[in-house]
This record gives sequence, C-alpha cells and structure tokens, in this order.
Amino acid sequence: MDAALRAENQALREQNEVLRQELAELKRLVFGSERFIGSSGEGQLSLLAEEPDIKRATPEKQTYSQKVPKSTTVTPPSRKLLPAHLPRVEVVLEPEEDTSNMKKIGEQVSEELDYEPAKLFVRRYVRPRYVSNEETFHMTALPNRPIDKGIPGSGLLAQILMDKFVDHLPVYRQVQRYERLGIKLSESTLGGWLSSTCQLLTPLYDALRQCVLSQTYLQADETPIPVLDKKKKGKTHRGYQWAYHSVKDRLVFFDYQPGRGREGPKECLKNFQGYLQTDGYEAYEWLNAQRDDITLLHCMAHARRYFEKALDSDAERAGHALSQIQKLYAVERHARQADLSDQQRYVLRQQQAVPVLEELHAWLLEQATSVLPKSLIGKAATYSLRRIKTLSLYTSDGRLEIDNNLIENTIRPIALGRKNYLFAGSHAAAQRIAVFYSLLGSCKLHNIEPYSYLKDILERLPDHPISQIDELLPHRWKPRLTKQEERLSTIAV
Repeated sequence: MDAALRAENQALREQNEVLRQELAELKRLVFGSERFIGSSGEGQLSLLAEEPDIKRATPEKQTYSQKVPKSTTVTPPSRKLLPAHLPRVEVVLEPEEDTSNMKKIGEQVSEELDYEPAKLFVRRYVRPRYVSNEETFHMTALPNRPIDKGIPGSGLLAQILMDKFVDHLPVYRQVQRYERLGIKLSESTLGGWLSSTCQLLTPLYDALRQCVLSQTYLQADETPIPVLDKKKKGKTHRGYQWAYHSVKDRLVFFDYQPGRGREGPKECLKNFQGYLQTDGYEAYEWLNAQRDDITLLHCMAHARRYFEKALDSDAERAGHALSQIQKLYAVERHARQADLSDQQRYVLRQQQAVPVLEELHAWLLEQATSVLPKSLIGKAATYSLRRIKTLSLYTSDGRLEIDNNLIENTIRPIALGRKNYLFAGSHAAAQRIAVFYSLLGSCKLHNIEPYSYLKDILERLPDHPISQIDELLPHRWKPRLTKQEERLSTIAV
C-alpha cells in the first residue's frame, strides 16, 4: 500500500512540475522572454557570446559620473553629405540690392532634401501613316506591351507589385492612393492586371523553379497563408507557401499547396538529389525515409530555441547546452569573418566544431535518464538527441550551413503580407502570390532594387526568346544600358 501511495505521489509531483513549467512558458510567451546572455548582432539569440554566465542577473543600483570638459567650445555635429546620385534643383537667391555694379567673389551653397509625390502620366504612341504610289500604306506597328491591348505600362505594373508584395499595401489602399493622384481604378481592375502580369512572369518563375531544384543543397520551410474558399462560406482555408532556397545561387522559389501534407514536398522534390536542410517537420522526415538520394540535415537554431525555453525552469542544464551551442556559432562567425573557402571551413569545423558536438552528444545521453520527458528541458534534450546526427551533419561539407535561418528570412515578407492584406482571394491567387514572392525574394538575396528589375523584365518579356529566359533570372539579370550609356560604351571601345 505504501509503495502504491509513493508511486502515486511521485506521479503527482511530476505532473505538478510539468504544469508549473507549462505555466512559466505561457507567461514567457505572453509577457516576453529574456534572451540568453545578450544579442549577437547577427540575427541569432546571443549564440556567439564568448563567456556565458548562466545565472540570472539581479538588479543592482548603479551610479554614474560625468566628466566636465575643460573647454567650453561646442563642436557642431557633422552632417553627412546628401547622396550625389540624387538630382539637384538649383534655386539662386540673389540679394535684394542692385548687384549690376558689384563683383561676385564667391557663393555659399546649402542643400535640403525634399520629396515630390509619385505622379501618373500618359505615354502617347503617335504613328504617322504614309502612302507610296497611292497604293501602299506604311505605318510602324505598336510595340508589344506587358498586357496585350491593356492600358498599364511596365512602370505602373512594377509599382503595383512593389506596393503589394514589398511594401505590403493592400489593393484597396492602392486604389485610394491612385484616386488622390487623379484617376479612378477599381479593385477588380488592379486584380485583373496582377493576374495578367502573373501569366507573363510564369515562364520566368518556371525557369527559377528548375534552376533551384537542379542544385544539390537546398533549404526548405513552409508558412501558412489564409485563402478564401468557395466551399467554406464565411471562412478561410489554411493554405501553405512552401519555400525552397538554393544557398549557392542565392535563389528562392515558393510553391503554393492547399495543405501541409507530405504530398507538397513529395511532388516538388521528385527529381531533386542532394542535401535537404529543414526544421525537423515530419513531412521531410518521411521523404528522407522513402528516398536514398536525399540526405536530410537539421537546423541548430531550432534545437537552441528548445533550450532557451527551458532556461526559466532549469537554468543549469539549459545554460550548459546553450553555452555549447554558442561555441559552435563562434566557429561559424570566425569562418565568415575570415572569408574561408568551403574546404577551409570544412577543416575548421573538423578541428573545432566536431569535438564540441561529441561532448554535447555525450551530455545529452546523460540527461536522457535524469530529466522528466514532458518537462521543457526533457523536450529540449529529446529533440536534440533524436537529431544529433543530422544536427552535426553540416560539419561534413563546407558548403552546408549550421542552421536554416537564411530561408526563414526569405519567408518573413509573407508573414508581413498576411498582417496587411489578410488573405488570398482564391487558390489561384495564392499561386500567383508564390510567383511574385519568388522573384522578389530572389532579388532581395542579390541586393537588386526590385522596381528596376520588375520594370525591365516586364518590358523585355513580351519579345524575349523563351529559349533565353534564364538571362532574366535575378542572379543573371543585367540592366539594359540607356542610349547615352550605349554611345559612351561604343566610344570607349
């Protein structure tokens, strides 16, 4: 009887501890959390601190002293010069006195930065008609436009795309802004233009998809997007944008799927062979189990987040794990700062990262039998222990990254878009969104100014040979020279 009571008492104690930790985690999510030892400044939650101190800091009374400068001379703050590439509008301010008999001895120039609102204009194509021998008429053909027989030019279409998918401005707000500029455009009109523009860009999107999937190392992630569904009146369907990122070429493409099941990556990656880095989602795990030509590796940042959540409930164990992970990120920081080649990064990891991972593995094995499986620290240890091999796999090849943060950065615009335009109007609209975010996301990875890129390719695509479509992909795109630049280049040659 005593044994049964002791067992029941122990079970209740464990349940109470789990509930206590769950309550602490809920408070952390609601009221915010402390970060582990400060910020690294590189997007990581302080993974790169050199000397971790696991104990929570207690508030201390601090005193401050201020040195009084010996000199009372005040040095005015230096102002940065305005960029030279901005056009200048010169305004000459002459003295009120008559200066006709005066000698100019110099001038003082002051600059201010100003702004003019965007403006619409109408481009008129005037085509003279000629006749020869009173029989044959001569008139040049209209140039092909992004939307056949449509009124929007490439600049306007590029701006509409920029407003919605870069600055996250819903269509109805764009309509209001254009009305302030003096023209009324309906939401359906802008929606039709977006649909037609997507059709024009689809061959380029297909080329981007093929280019990304031909690589041997990809990062994958997915993010939800609400979609209006005719079958669910008054409700939205939860669709998903699946992202695939080529680290080598710095390209990303999005593949819309109605659900989060394994069918999405199964179909998309049916011809892919190589390394696939993910966050541990089971759909990728299943794919890896079914395919011998895919090698799965996992994300160290996700493993770290589990231990960060456990800091409040078990600072000693969680802090030890985080300090070990910090050492791994310190190796990565050194490799980036030294601009090491893939081979050099491989050698450095073998020398400095592999011993840390081996020590972490041994420590995780020790913790497996000494912590409650349902506690936060137990979940963190189980998550990493189950994946220690795939978490360590990045050290076997200098091309591989330690985490999935690069692709997580590419899907953030979709999260921002959800907060502004709320949902996609249909499954077809969600796929169009995938096309636009793919091209714009790849532009961002290459630091390409998106408006210039969109305007240029929308002008080129109607006449561009489909066999040379790859030339317009962001990593191969070269802006066309103006007529003046062409003349200067010809003179230089």
